[in-house]
Amino acid sequence: MNDAKTKSGGATRPARPVWQSSRTIGLAIIFLTYILALLVGLIIFDRLSYSLWLSLLLADIAATLIVWLSSLVFDNASVYDPYWSVQPVIILDLLLFQAGLTDPAAVSICLVVNLWGVRLTANWITTFRSLEHQDWRYDLIKSKTNQFYPLASLLGIQLMPTLVVYACIIPAVFFLEQAQTGRFNVLSIAGLVVSSTGLILETLADRQMHVFRSKNPDRSRVNRNGLWHDSRHPNYLGEILMWWGVYLVMLSALPEVWYLGLGALLNTAMFLFISIPMAENNLASYKENYAAYQKQTRMLLPLPKK
Repeated sequence: MNDAKTKSGGATRPARPVWQSSRTIGLAIIFLTYILALLVGLIIFDRLSYSLWLSLLLADIAATLIVWLSSLVFDNASVYDPYWSVQPVIILDLLLFQAGLTDPAAVSICLVVNLWGVRLTANWITTFRSLEHQDWRYDLIKSKTNQFYPLASLLGIQLMPTLVVYACIIPAVFFLEQAQTGRFNVLSIAGLVVSSTGLILETLADRQMHVFRSKNPDRSRVNRNGLWHDSRHPNYLGEILMWWGVYLVMLSALPEVWYLGLGALLNTAMFLFISIPMAENNLASYKENYAAYQKQTRMLLPLPKK
């Protein structure tokens, strides 16, 4: 093993075994981890006799525990990263096929979530380098929690996002469980438009960022192209809109469970009060004139700022 040190997001980490620098091996390990997590989740779900939402939740937590254990074995919490986009697709597709639903609104919302999940997972695969690299935020948490890091990883890095995303898809779960009419209405169409808008925003923002980085290897430069000219986080705006749209689709058929909007609200709060502040503090540490960019550009809405 090489005794050199590697750095990520300002934190110093011990060098990894040579095989961990292989992108192919890393992807294979994560793929097998998720297959095992899926099998465990399916077994748990099949053996539980609680309500649909509770059985799904417990199966989801069990699958997360498998991913967490794998992240400990391979000393890399980024093993969890694709879970965010894989979980909703698997849960909603299994429910759709299990119920044999052909309801246009149900199929439509699942299709939008599928496109969102496939795109986000593909983006993760494109940017994944190897298990030698870990998200800088996880390194920061590890440096602050020391021996308590495994618990911090479980609760903060993995279980919390699992619960937030599960809360986001619960409206769709209820909608699929009750979908019978096969009809669209104004609110369900509005929800699909909102979610589709979020998907388009995320897709464009990520594409524009990939192009910018390929042409500007200097990491200190700020991207002011496309959506990023008027919004500092257009991709996060797309993520927020996705789940508010799902909520509106559910609300169109089940207004009595309006409180299920808590998931979209938690998701929005997580971006506004955790993800964006952490990202901006990190960006400000190495981006040139980032403070000026913050003053000149809106945080989310891609609209010119006077």
